[in-house]
Amino acid sequence: MSESARSGKLVVAMISRNEEKAIEGVVDSIRAAAPDAEILIVDSSTDTTAERARAKGVTVLSQLPPRGYGPAMMGALREAARRGEVVVTLDCDGTYPASEIPRLAKMVIEEGWDLVNATRLAHRPAAMPLANWMANVLFAVVTRILHGLRVSDVHSGMRAYRSAMLDQVEFAADAPALPVELLIKPARLGFRVVEIPIEYHERIGTTTLNRFVSTYWTFRRIFALTATARCPRPKGRP
Repeated sequence: MSESARSGKLVVAMISRNEEKAIEGVVDSIRAAAPDAEILIVDSSTDTTAERARAKGVTVLSQLPPRGYGPAMMGALREAARRGEVVVTLDCDGTYPASEIPRLAKMVIEEGWDLVNATRLAHRPAAMPLANWMANVLFAVVTRILHGLRVSDVHSGMRAYRSAMLDQVEFAADAPALPVELLIKPARLGFRVVEIPIEYHERIGTTTLNRFVSTYWTFRRIFALTATARCPRPKGRP
């Protein structure tokens, strides 16, 4: 799709795996906040998530057998970037406020940011266990020290991306903790990154997070990305 064809269009991209309890409410909240946005999901469910989403008019791309978070999210981002100028991500479990979608998209389209990171950690959210909160704070501190990136939430699932930026950057998707690289690498390459606070809600359904694996790969990515050379702002960006 040409730049002119996708100009101004917003695509909300998600990945899902067995979110049948939450998907309809999440889609309804997105429609209420951004009625003109296209909603796209990469789904690896064995329950009725995909059917419920399609019944709501969502574009559903199947990833079966499941290949994991990274390939699913990267597939969603690449396809969404092909369709629209701005891609906003959030989770299918009801934890992120869809009401913030217009604000994030506006910051990309009107204010010139390439990536807007919506932090859950401006204060400790009641919906986040203490161990998770402490780990996230540590991740952010190490990120600031090694990359000079003043963010508080390297694992946020709610972000707005400029599609033109996604077109230019290669990400290593076939490993855990992809959100870390999706945030840090563009910043090191000179793209404009900013963070804003949001509220974070209780999850609907059961988490599939493996804390040990996530922690190991988060630090691995944070340290490995120091090898990405810092660049000036990409040509043509404000």
